[in-house]
Amino acid sequence: MPATFADLGVPSSLTRVLSSQGINEPFEVQAAAIPDALAGRDICGRAPTGSGKTIAFGIPVIVRTAGSRPKAPSALVLAPTRELAEQIADELRPLAQAHDLWVLSAYGGTNIKRQVDRLKKGVDILVACPGRLQDLIDRKALTLDSARTVVIDEADRMADMGFLPDVRRLLDLTPSDRQTLLFSATLDKDVAALTREYQADPVRHEVGPETPDIGRLQHHFWAVDRNERVKVAVNLIRRTGKTVVFTRTRHGADRAAKQLERDGLEAAVIHGARSQNQRDRALAHFSDGEALVLVATDVAARGIHVDGVECVLHFDPPEDGKAYVHRSGRTARAGATGTVVCFVDKSQRKAVKQLQREVGIDVQVVDPDLEGFGDARPLAPRPQKSGGHNEKGSRPQSRKPSGGQSRGKGGKSKPKTQNRQEGQGSGKHQSSGTSGKPAGKRNSGSKGKPGGKGQQGNGGKPGGKGQQGNGGKPGGKGQQGNGGKPGGKGQQGNGGKPGGKGKSKKRKPTSGKSGKPQGVKRGNGYPKSKQGPNRKKAAQQRQH
Repeated sequence: MPATFADLGVPSSLTRVLSSQGINEPFEVQAAAIPDALAGRDICGRAPTGSGKTIAFGIPVIVRTAGSRPKAPSALVLAPTRELAEQIADELRPLAQAHDLWVLSAYGGTNIKRQVDRLKKGVDILVACPGRLQDLIDRKALTLDSARTVVIDEADRMADMGFLPDVRRLLDLTPSDRQTLLFSATLDKDVAALTREYQADPVRHEVGPETPDIGRLQHHFWAVDRNERVKVAVNLIRRTGKTVVFTRTRHGADRAAKQLERDGLEAAVIHGARSQNQRDRALAHFSDGEALVLVATDVAARGIHVDGVECVLHFDPPEDGKAYVHRSGRTARAGATGTVVCFVDKSQRKAVKQLQREVGIDVQVVDPDLEGFGDARPLAPRPQKSGGHNEKGSRPQSRKPSGGQSRGKGGKSKPKTQNRQEGQGSGKHQSSGTSGKPAGKRNSGSKGKPGGKGQQGNGGKPGGKGQQGNGGKPGGKGQQGNGGKPGGKGQQGNGGKPGGKGKSKKRKPTSGKSGKPQGVKRGNGYPKSKQGPNRKKAAQQRQH
């Protein structure tokens, strides 16, 4: 086996990038595939997730794309899931920059207009999911006429998810003399047919076992009533550490995550109904250790690689043996060991025994036993999730920032939980004054003094529920205003700036005693009927 990438024929421009990332020796699949791919041969590779396939096909793609400058992509990488597409693009970008190549990832759940705009400027390497790629083609945003190199990654999962008809249609739109690099965990059935139809005399490279080695895993099947699953799960996770929890349904994933968080475990959620931004934040939250638990459905978790997963918990038993193997393979990566626990309700015992026969294991279903799982780590106090968007998009307002602009991009006063939930702030949620009170309050801002009883000015009556003020503290009895602290003698502070004596804009004044409109002039704020509700509604609708 070659000792370095240079021995494989990789140009120095790319070996320097790899070395800067601490990658100096090629993995088995890289050593096998790179020389043939650089020579222009079709590759049919079998290798498990996490074996280094992205570099194995990425280096040949970049080398063969360098110097080619068509407006349409010269290279196309097809991936079955959003997460995998983004992971591939992130890994390719540093290598592509060494040759001044542009990489674009395209998948559903993201702004298609931005992708169209980027394609208009020119893209060299496109990493895409089949559905979004077809949408872009239908919009005439690109053609595949210039795609001289095509990669099909995780072809077996493409088949499992029903994407092979889409893949075939897309391949038919590429040049017939293209180079096709196909990688899959298995090379039988549908994948074998795809190879026969769309590859020309491919070189076959097989690395690692054809199925994940679940023999290295510790398998536990526990008899757990459905009503007891959360309690048992919490006690288990506190002992095992970083855990992926699998459920059958999206609703089940959301419910399990909320229940785990209620019991003190920070949980991230990934499933098909969540936006791409939500999925990216959840995965980052789990990867960096801020969330101890990742709750996921089967399809959404395909292609995800996270280091350091210590336990896989089948909160709901999988559909079959294949799903069990796939789920369980999220732990014990790269030769490490791992723990797999499956909860089994009375009604599920027969199906679970069939599942075990398919997998080739024989484990008794027993009562939960936490002996040997180590000591339970203490649960940290639950942080207040105020200041960011919660799961339903509402903005909690219980926390007061220390002062100044409280929600701007990169603001120091933003709590850590908010950063996890909404990423970097957009800069739109800023307080209206300098008092340090949050913008969600209706009375932040200026320094004016309240008017006395019966005074009419342009501050005055406190902005109660639903009122929005642009000034400071509430005025005295009978004053009319819009949540602002008036300046003395009827002065209105708009955003903390007092108006002139007796001045008013486009509002009817109120009488001192009744507080009802009587004249033609009013303060320079906004009326309750327009400003307060609209601001409140807008705040509730602001989601990243």
